[in-house]
Amino acid sequence: MAATLNAESLRGRLEQLASAAGIRQWDLGAACSTDTSVQVDRGEAKQMKGAQRSSITIRVWNSDGLVGITSTSDLSDAGLERALAGAREASGFGNPDDTPAFSPLATAPLAELRQPIHEPQGILALLDTLKDAEQQLLGRHAAIGTVPYNGLAERSSERIYLNSEGACRQQRLSTASLYLYARAEEAGRKPRSAGAVRLAYGARELDVAGCINEAAERTISHLDYAPISTGHYTCVFSPEAFLDLIGAFSSLFNARAVLDGVSLSNRDSIGQPLAVPFFDLHDNGLNPGNIGASAFDGEGTPTRRLALLEGGVLRHFLHSEATARAFGVAPTGHAGLGAKVSVGPDWFEIGATPGSSGGQQGLDRFNAPEPIVWIDSLSALHAGVKASQGSFSLPFDGWLVQGGEARSIEAATVAGDIRTLLNSIVGFEGEAKITPDGLCPLVWVEGLSVTGEA
Repeated sequence: MAATLNAESLRGRLEQLASAAGIRQWDLGAACSTDTSVQVDRGEAKQMKGAQRSSITIRVWNSDGLVGITSTSDLSDAGLERALAGAREASGFGNPDDTPAFSPLATAPLAELRQPIHEPQGILALLDTLKDAEQQLLGRHAAIGTVPYNGLAERSSERIYLNSEGACRQQRLSTASLYLYARAEEAGRKPRSAGAVRLAYGARELDVAGCINEAAERTISHLDYAPISTGHYTCVFSPEAFLDLIGAFSSLFNARAVLDGVSLSNRDSIGQPLAVPFFDLHDNGLNPGNIGASAFDGEGTPTRRLALLEGGVLRHFLHSEATARAFGVAPTGHAGLGAKVSVGPDWFEIGATPGSSGGQQGLDRFNAPEPIVWIDSLSALHAGVKASQGSFSLPFDGWLVQGGEARSIEAATVAGDIRTLLNSIVGFEGEAKITPDGLCPLVWVEGLSVTGEA
């Protein structure tokens, strides 16, 4: 499976095997990758790992239109024959109330992505690079004693989607990632931590110096901390923090969640206002800033830019083939692959509605007349978010900005309701920043509840 696959050859073999078995309708989704990663601890190798991963899913529809699904890692003719037989047998137990079909867009043209393929550097070169990065980060401040979480990785991957109606999708990709998370401690003070992440198409293209600088600056900025008084504050979310929050409540835009009754939205929510009238949110997996973008989803539907909120109004849901059929619209390219197909976002773009004032103008947290809470990163999103209720209560790292000075907050929690938050956005500060999860500027929100450490 680690070797380069030939999608056309694989489809031809599957057609022959399915025909011989009397199977008329089938599809296959496959993903394989070769991963190399290293971690270090004070100049020594902590972990060096290489792995080959593969995931192959085959679905078969029986004469009653029910679907069976099976997984395999064996692409030999015998392995594919067993997988087809297993899926056909499983189709007898398919759910007649939830039967997926082929995406009508599975053979539509794909957008052309500019994704250069880089040859891997090799594990020893990665180790040397990460050792040097750790040494530089440790040397930035006497209080930085360790970099407990770090990693440098390369990946070569491949995705395929095939079906019995002629769909034949294939994409190859190389990516690299670096993360550095430093820990600093001064005598009589609590330890403080912060980090940074960088992505690229190859390890040689990674902004190692920028990652070191960001991790150092963020960690050092939290050394001089103080408690914050509990109250309501205007909060300024970093791009990373705001994207994390929107991602945690993405069920608002998820048609699968709507149909399953676990979303705050319903079938009639399209066209209804959800946020302030100058707020735009798009899902755009094709953005050039999205390292690792997919040209198609698990059902072969092309990836595209989709307006979720325009002018604060809900415009579209994220759809698979099955949810799109239920809503009478076209699939949007956000599906996984399975007997019950999952739906999820790709990469968010957040900003002001073109032609709008964009909220308050000239926002600058360092020149604000009142104290501002600047939220750098959110924690415990898995536990502190109740997506189906809209509420959140999340610990965060950040600073209290007053009189033009920013001082780190010792410990605090921000709480609220996502619908109230989206209607309490004051405006945006600065240019939108590309992050691993999307494109977003600093976002100002008024009236949020902040609880300081007792």
